Amino acid sequence: MSTRSGISFGTAILLLSLGIACFTGVGGGERLVCDVGADYALGGEDYPAAIRLHTEVVRKDPNDALAHYHLGFAEGMMGDRTAEVKEYQRAAALGLRNWDLFLNMGLAQHEVGELDAATESLRRAVLLGENHSESHFNLALVYDRRGLFADAEREMLTSIQLNPDQPDARNTLGVIYAQEGRTVSASAVWRELVREVPNYEPARTNLAMLGSQHGIRSALVGK
Repeated sequence: MSTRSGISFGTAILLLSLGIACFTGVGGGERLVCDVGADYALGGEDYPAAIRLHTEVVRKDPNDALAHYHLGFAEGMMGDRTAEVKEYQRAAALGLRNWDLFLNMGLAQHEVGELDAATESLRRAVLLGENHSESHFNLALVYDRRGLFADAEREMLTSIQLNPDQPDARNTLGVIYAQEGRTVSASAVWRELVREVPNYEPARTNLAMLGSQHGIRSALVGK
């Protein structure tokens, strides 16, 4: 929920807490596997085993950037954001330049409220993977949380342009417009979304809330 400008809008895009989109997959550029057994555990979502096995990999080779990345991802899936970010930073320091590394780092930093760091990480994700809608979407969320609505609008529009089939992104664009006081634009986005995706409740809820706010204002003005 967002409560800026005195209006509450339900974005309903929470796949992680604090309005953050879901994790991307773990990539590795040309090299996809750091250790067969460790990555098998990671792929099978056995995160305790993945942590144990990847810890052994980086113990043997502290300069294995991909192993640090995969270890960080597993730590994050177990909820240890501090360890997660630390491993991502080690991977980056060792030269790994995957766009999804910086996306996942930005997501983790956003979740714990490190907005400046999240902004920098997500900007790098956009730079390295400019054609990936997820990077623009999540950078827009950070800008929105910082109150930088013009920047948030730009990144969300880019995300939608890259991947139009994103009801969450379109709904959040409406939220951004509303927070800027552009209620006509917000209403247009939500009405279109309700028409095209009838089962998408967040847009319907936001539209109703916007109408309620207008009704209250009209009543007050009438008095």
